[in-house]
Amino acid sequence: MAADKSKGSPPLALHKVIMVGSGGVGKSALTLQFMYDEFVEDYEPTKADSYRKKVVVDGQEVQVDILDTAGQEDYAAIRDNYFRSGEGFLCVFSITEPESLAAAADLREQIVRVKEDGQVPFILVGNKSDLEDRRQISTEEARARGEQWGVGYVETSAKTRANVDKAFFDLLREIRGRKMEDGKEKGGKKKKSLLQRIRDRCCCWSRSS
Repeated sequence: MAADKSKGSPPLALHKVIMVGSGGVGKSALTLQFMYDEFVEDYEPTKADSYRKKVVVDGQEVQVDILDTAGQEDYAAIRDNYFRSGEGFLCVFSITEPESLAAAADLREQIVRVKEDGQVPFILVGNKSDLEDRRQISTEEARARGEQWGVGYVETSAKTRANVDKAFFDLLREIRGRKMEDGKEKGGKKKKSLLQRIRDRCCCWSRSS
């Protein structure tokens, strides 16, 4: 009976997250901390790694598919394919490296260009908050950049796990909200076209009569 019940249940919603950011900012460390509750300090992937995990967002179980980009995103065609496949983006920089925030700005522009959508689900993530003594980008500066783009900003530490879940879950909520909006728009268009067809028929009937 249990097997039949699970077989008949609808598939879980799948949300596709892309990790972007310059090298060494902690994209992989954040991903592995979220996936396995482990801090891996010297992980340097030579290719993009994909992960999948079931999580509960506001009482609803969903699947999250995370693509941790690395290396190959330097090739424009591959990078653009990654961006097209993503439903939401965690754009990571290090609070100890000003150039990584500049790189995040470039990535933001590229994502908006490829997606043709300035409102794509996107969270700006300032990682390495445990290195406060080496901070070179203030919280205020980073938050202002997020406000300029119209996106949320979260400061994280992959090492201490501070705000790691918050960054991912904030993005998952944005993705889910966007899908709900898109679904309503599509439903509205279908209803409108159906009503239009009914009106057209009525007009035809009235003219013929």
